[in-house]
Amino acid sequence: MILRQLPIAGLVLAAALACANAGAQQPAAPAAPAPGAGAPPPPQQPMTAKEAKAKFAERFKAADANHDGKLTREEAQAGMPDVYEHFDQIDRKKRGYVTRRQIGQWWALQTKEQAKRKDPGSLN
Repeated sequence: MILRQLPIAGLVLAAALACANAGAQQPAAPAAPAPGAGAPPPPQQPMTAKEAKAKFAERFKAADANHDGKLTREEAQAGMPDVYEHFDQIDRKKRGYVTRRQIGQWWALQTKEQAKRKDPGSLN
């Protein structure tokens, strides 16, 4: 059961990193309070796995300049800096490109290894 959830967790992590990276590149717009409302806006809910997967797919599609379903190193550098940073680790077969599936698998592995470091007995 855990193994089936790892690719989803990897995609969620990838989308979260992609969103964090995108947010870091754009200046934050000041939140305007609603007229007559003195209370601050409610905190934003975290993304669901479905939303994160959709966001990741959107980012991948935008980065895939030639729309072939693969990211070259250059496409990753331009559109997905986190993928570019780890490109050689993700592209294990050294083909010169990575797919959405490869990225998801790599993030899932990273998530699993991170969980193991936090609690070595949890994922035996």
